[in-house]
Amino acid sequence: MSDLTKPVAVLFDVDETLIHTGGAGARSWKAAFEKLYGIPADIGEHTSAGETDPQVARETFMAVIGRPPNDDELVRLYLRYLLHLSDDIVSDQYRVLPGAVETLRSLGDAGVLLGIVSGAMEGAARTKLGPADLNRFFIFGAYGSDSPDRAELTRIAIEKATRLHSRLTPSQVAVVGDTPRDIEAARAAGAISVGVASGHFSVDELTAAGADHVLASLEERFPGF
Repeated sequence: MSDLTKPVAVLFDVDETLIHTGGAGARSWKAAFEKLYGIPADIGEHTSAGETDPQVARETFMAVIGRPPNDDELVRLYLRYLLHLSDDIVSDQYRVLPGAVETLRSLGDAGVLLGIVSGAMEGAARTKLGPADLNRFFIFGAYGSDSPDRAELTRIAIEKATRLHSRLTPSQVAVVGDTPRDIEAARAAGAISVGVASGHFSVDELTAAGADHVLASLEERFPGF
């Protein structure tokens, strides 16, 4: 476990770390496949938690259509997904996770550079944050639309942070997420990993995945503060 003094930058995952959409993403992928191909695909049958949107689209397409998608097909699928998501996201199942707003506010007040590192495409991530008015906290971000590989998009997020804080090093960056994939990506990028057991994985599972710090929820004191 690595020590974490006050971080210079903190990068947050979106789904099940900051907000719970109540299944809006899965419903929107299903609607996109049904609209374009007449097949109501269930991404839960073909993908796993923490995969990026491009991975979800490609793996689900191959499973239900039986061949790899071409670039034009992926673009149409992404657009249909985003259009449905924008209508679906506001529902009585949507909620902000405990401690999220308070943590973002306190980190911002402390002068910490806040960014997003999400496997969702940028349009999807921003759409998901919209109902909770959380976009206002984030200066920059890296998304599944920047790279289908979570470790690479985490490195991209850190590189973007260095454009805002030139003396920043990866070891001064905390990456916050709810899945082992978030932990692995942080480690690959040389950042400090902070697991939050607010999604499908427990404190013990995130600890076993090698997280530097694990919180039961964002209601707990953030490491370094």
